[in-house]
Amino acid sequence: MSINTHNTHIVNGFAYHAPTSVAEATKLLDEHGVEASILAGGTDLVPKMKQAILKPKHVVNLKHIPELAGVREEAEQIRIGALTRLRDLERSIIVTEKLPLIHEAITAIGSVQIRNMATVGGNLCNASPAADSAQALVALGAKANIAGPKCERSIELESFFTGPGRTVLGRGELLASLTLPYPEEGSRGAFIKLGRTSLDLATVSIAVNAKMKKETVESIRVVMGAVAPTPLRLRNVEQSLAKKKLTVDAIEEAGKLVSESIKPITDIRGTAEYRRVASKGLAMEALTRILDGSRRDK
Repeated sequence: MSINTHNTHIVNGFAYHAPTSVAEATKLLDEHGVEASILAGGTDLVPKMKQAILKPKHVVNLKHIPELAGVREEAEQIRIGALTRLRDLERSIIVTEKLPLIHEAITAIGSVQIRNMATVGGNLCNASPAADSAQALVALGAKANIAGPKCERSIELESFFTGPGRTVLGRGELLASLTLPYPEEGSRGAFIKLGRTSLDLATVSIAVNAKMKKETVESIRVVMGAVAPTPLRLRNVEQSLAKKKLTVDAIEEAGKLVSESIKPITDIRGTAEYRRVASKGLAMEALTRILDGSRRDK
């Protein structure tokens, strides 16, 4: 069948599945393998099908599995279902009060219309180096909980991505949920995104999560987006700041180190050199916000 590859038509000839349990979904994904695509929010899958970039023979809709959606507090962690819409995360009292870094990142994604459809699991499984939710979640120490046809497993989210558009998910597996530890006392975060427009994908982004004691960094995570094939955690920058007072000079040195440590490319959104310069500025701004917040808490 011929289709309009620019906009409106979706190719016919695929089987549609609507499982009502995770077990049923993983069985279908295992059975059909690479011929199956998951439908969550549809903001990535549907446009790619319209443009004939993806031509799945089977579409597995996860929207009828209620256990995959929602935010809830557990004894030692907060669990976010992979099917949770970004707009629901944005409005969640749990997220706003206990995970404000995620709230900052989510509100930077697209428009309200997109966030009403898109899911956090879809944003992560699309595995774009510029995915805004990924940096914040990695900075907060999130774990990815994966369901498969034979077993379940949990890994650090920073190990979930293997390259642009690629993750560790194997045949029959799906991302079921994310779990995050409760923030420690003194924790502060900052998320900053730089794009060509407010609705565009990031040209550069940064998420920083730090545990502060007055103006001293007890521990810190620094994660950059759109500067490497996957979200990039900068452990060398973290080590340079840990157990040190966050002074103006320390912030300047950290910014330089960030610029030297990233692995940017030149693409339609910006040059590699621009990303290096911008990364230094974003890092300094994020650390300054954390310092200012710690001073206000005195």
